[in-house]
Amino acid sequence: MRRIGPIMIIEGANNSKVPFSRSLYINSKDKVLIDTGADPAELRALDEQYGVELVVNTHYHPDHTLHNHLLRDAEKWINPLEFETIQSIEGIARGNGVYQEWGPEGVEALRKHLPKEWVQNLGEISGTYQYEEEYNFSGVKVNFLHTPGHTKGYTSPYFPELGVVYVGDFDMTAFGPWYFGTDGDIDEFIASSTRLLELNAETYITGHQKGIFTKQEFTEAMWKFLSIIEKRDEVIEKHVREGMTFEELTNIGIFYPKKMLEIMILRTWERSGIRKHLRRLGYSVQGNDIQVVNK
Repeated sequence: MRRIGPIMIIEGANNSKVPFSRSLYINSKDKVLIDTGADPAELRALDEQYGVELVVNTHYHPDHTLHNHLLRDAEKWINPLEFETIQSIEGIARGNGVYQEWGPEGVEALRKHLPKEWVQNLGEISGTYQYEEEYNFSGVKVNFLHTPGHTKGYTSPYFPELGVVYVGDFDMTAFGPWYFGTDGDIDEFIASSTRLLELNAETYITGHQKGIFTKQEFTEAMWKFLSIIEKRDEVIEKHVREGMTFEELTNIGIFYPKKMLEIMILRTWERSGIRKHLRRLGYSVQGNDIQVVNK
């Protein structure tokens, strides 16, 4: 377990790759844990040794709320925008594009396949924190920055006096930026990325894979990370110019491998993500046709 001052970094399984993530523990009298995607055995041990009184979830995705249920006695918070999202399966379905792509039947399919523990995890969240407001946890100051793009309510906890920021899903992985839910946004993702680079921080902690970056490392990685958006644009533009319909475009596997598109939620995100890029490129989708809006 790595430490940066009072911050303890708890790893998730498989190098914290999805469906797991890193968690941060603020080792102070207030006993605060940020996100719960880390190894469950380590989280239990942490709770037994130090105690966890408050869980702060950066956003509602399951890899970051995965083990909320293990910390039964802790109060649980999430950002104010997504507190509304998690109140129902319908809210989650709309946030992820399931309702938009498949209608009520898709919502019911999602309801049947959602893991009960995740529904429990979200159901235990009872409060919210405020964006851009400094919290002082027994001398450890943290500001929950609103950095939308991955989701509409996404939060990056920033420790100004420590020069540390937990950037979570601005994760610098080879997959590239994830903004495929209907509550994600490409332009907001880019703007939030720029904001993170402008912080007075020397240590950037991601939720997945490599984990800890210096400011220089994070800056260099970020430009490569964001360039994947333009590469996606180029691929989609090429296929549109070749005359592909929307359905054809969504079946070739631009974001996810083609063989994985049989999984409903991945197929949903593939479709939703392609719609975002088409809008960005000046196209609209009318039924199965892709039409020029503004070129």
